[in-house]
Amino acid sequence: MDKARVHIFVSGIVQGVFYRKNTKQKAQLLGITGWVKNLSNGQVEVLAEGYKGKLEDLIKWLKKGPYLSRVDKLEINWKKYTGEIDGFRIIF
Repeated sequence: MDKARVHIFVSGIVQGVFYRKNTKQKAQLLGITGWVKNLSNGQVEVLAEGYKGKLEDLIKWLKKGPYLSRVDKLEINWKKYTGEIDGFRIIF
C-alpha cells in the first residue's frame, strides 16, 4: 500500500465543536501523522501523511466530524508523501 500526503480545508460549523481534538484522536488511531488547525475564516485546515487507505478513512471521518459539527465542504489536495512529520498535533 502506498503512502501519501493530503492537505484538506474543511468548511461548515467546525470551530468550537471539538473538531480539532477529535480529528487528532482519529488520526492517531489510524496511525496518521500531521496537524490540524483553525483558520481565521472559520475553516479547519488538516495536513496528514500515511498510508493512502488510512488517509481515505480519515477523510470519511472528516466529512462527518464530531457530534456538534456540521461539515459543508471538504477541499482535498493530494500530494507526494515526504515522511517529514512526526506524530499528529493541534496547531494553535
